Amino acid sequence: MSLVWPELYFIRHGQTDWNAEGRYQGSKDIPLNGIGRAQADLNGTLLRHLLDRDGRAPTDFTWHVSPLGRTMETMQRVRSAFDAPLPEAVPDKRLVEVSFGVYEGRLHTELTAGEMAIAGERTAEFWTFRPPSGESYEDVARRVTGFAETLTGPAIIVAHGGILRILRRLIEDFPAERAVNWFPPQDSVVHFINGQSVVYPAGESWDD
Repeated sequence: MSLVWPELYFIRHGQTDWNAEGRYQGSKDIPLNGIGRAQADLNGTLLRHLLDRDGRAPTDFTWHVSPLGRTMETMQRVRSAFDAPLPEAVPDKRLVEVSFGVYEGRLHTELTAGEMAIAGERTAEFWTFRPPSGESYEDVARRVTGFAETLTGPAIIVAHGGILRILRRLIEDFPAERAVNWFPPQDSVVHFINGQSVVYPAGESWDD
């Protein structure tokens, strides 16, 4: 029996210095920078607005977060936009970013000559590419699927760009090449429902 995906609101963590420098982070625990904290704050305000707009309560959802510091702080800042008590935000290791193994900390541009293709220049085979001591997107898709199988209803998730790419492939049936080349935003809320997604950039009006 195929997995039936519940409604999800997904927020990627805010910017880190490694993001700004164009370095692979993966499983390394790199903190948010000032821009990233501001993005997280805006995303929280946007999430509250979207739920209010649609007549939804935050208690209609379970809340889940990757246990890395940048995602935990993003979740805390998102939650601070709400006045009412919220369900516990549950850390789950299955939501940790794709591990890039020995390439973590290296600049994207350093590796494009042959070691690992940069987003925008990857082929479909990158879905199964596993860096030395790291994981492939296919590897992580299995643990994300395991996480999804434990969901009992609608959920709010704060995690990573690679996890968002994987969700678009699993939920929307993105082709592998499109999934690994898509650039996941850090200043948006992504709403998955009925097998589709809508990306809502923060700082814009979304009353309709």
